[in-house]
Amino acid sequence: MSDLVLSVDVAAPAGTTWLALTDWTRQGEWMLGTSVRVVEGNGRSVGSRIAAFTGVAGIGFTDTMEITAWEPPLRCTVRHLGSVVQGTGVFQVVAKGGARCTFVWAEHLKLPFGLAGQLAWPVLRPAFALGVRHSLRQFARFAEDYSIGGR
Repeated sequence: MSDLVLSVDVAAPAGTTWLALTDWTRQGEWMLGTSVRVVEGNGRSVGSRIAAFTGVAGIGFTDTMEITAWEPPLRCTVRHLGSVVQGTGVFQVVAKGGARCTFVWAEHLKLPFGLAGQLAWPVLRPAFALGVRHSLRQFARFAEDYSIGGR
């Protein structure tokens, strides 16, 4: 298993940040190269499934996830079900007073491709983390401007 934990401060209340975070169909507005859709359930309860396609021009992979914990407005835990991405993801919102919070993104991943994946991870991890950090900065702006139903 390999862990990656990153966070970003958000100048928005925890409740607003939670709603922005769990607006699955709009994640493509802030998550680098990714589009997300609910494929089973309502997307707001344990057992719901979401599918995130990451790639460019139709070339990439789909990461299907099942929500295993739903604790609004604090935490959503998902189990990655795919052949490429396996493990657990945790999205957590930590309130910092009434108008600020921190969004924490944690991934506990089983690396794909066996020994080759384990050997490649130390080289690929910095690029992956860079992409996630970029997405987190985009998310902070998205959440600060968030309105239900789009802009």
